[in-house]
Amino acid sequence: MKPLARYAAITGYADLCASLGMDPTPLLRSVGLDPTGLGLPDRWIPAVAIARLLERSAAAARCPDFGLRLVERRRFASLGPVSLVLREEPDVRSALKFLMRYQHMYNEALRMRLVEAEDVATIRVTLELGEPADTRQAMELVMGVLHGLLRDFRGGRWQPLAVCFTHLAPENTSTHLEVFGPMVKFDQEFTGIVLYTSDLDAPNAMSGPSIGPYARRYLDTLDTRPEAMLVTRVRELIELLLPTGRCSVEQVARSLGVDRRTVHRHLAEAGQNYTAVLNATRVDLAEHLVAGRRYSLTEVADLLGFSSPSNFSRWFSNEFGCSPRKWRAEHRIDAGVGAGGVPV
Repeated sequence: MKPLARYAAITGYADLCASLGMDPTPLLRSVGLDPTGLGLPDRWIPAVAIARLLERSAAAARCPDFGLRLVERRRFASLGPVSLVLREEPDVRSALKFLMRYQHMYNEALRMRLVEAEDVATIRVTLELGEPADTRQAMELVMGVLHGLLRDFRGGRWQPLAVCFTHLAPENTSTHLEVFGPMVKFDQEFTGIVLYTSDLDAPNAMSGPSIGPYARRYLDTLDTRPEAMLVTRVRELIELLLPTGRCSVEQVARSLGVDRRTVHRHLAEAGQNYTAVLNATRVDLAEHLVAGRRYSLTEVADLLGFSSPSNFSRWFSNEFGCSPRKWRAEHRIDAGVGAGGVPV
């Protein structure tokens, strides 16, 4: 199955493209990504698509440091719930180990390994995309984010012993020197960050009273079994594919990088089947779309992948016990107005 990553991995992408005089829409579509997904940071997409997007964007903008420039637009909260706990870890070592333990929560392609030898520690970083792809820009983005996190943990103007990349140096290294400092090295045997082990034992400069313990308990209760994770991925892909009219199990399987039988097998292991997941997803979406006022009922039918409004109406009546028109009249939610007519 293709490793996935959250749209949050490219937070700030549209802004960076605009600053470079580029339209992000055709670039996103060229790698199979939906431009509207940029507003859905928790939606999962193939990590290889992100790597290809960054490479094409760097080439289109003639900007060899595109990935690093994106680092400046990332936010600590882009890591999702993991960020809440990282702030509360008492020292750098525990924060780093937590980051590695839950790396599947924000990027399934990312692999980080901590190696310690006497007084020196090395954080080795790789990307496993599931298929061949150039990863220069993606790796520089990952390394920029990791370096920034370590600096936040250590505080002040901390610098590692070395920041290493396996790829060759660009003609102009000014951005790399600005981001990583003077110890950045290229054409090395591994990609990663080298630091003193004493840095790992230092107090976490970000630590303070917050809701970290609650967030940790929340993460520990999440069902991360492969079959459970796949059900979530399938639901997300169904939401994405429904408006296109191509929401078949074959299309979902292709998006996940597996065959149809694999999807059916994993769903069965989770006590589900594709038809049931598709219908449950439609029910959840229909409840919100019909109650809202943004789309007409004909548009809602299209968004839910029905071939005609009459087919949608029959399905809706079977699921909700009344017509979509009657449901809208009884449950209508006006934009910008909360319960009891209170503006929000």
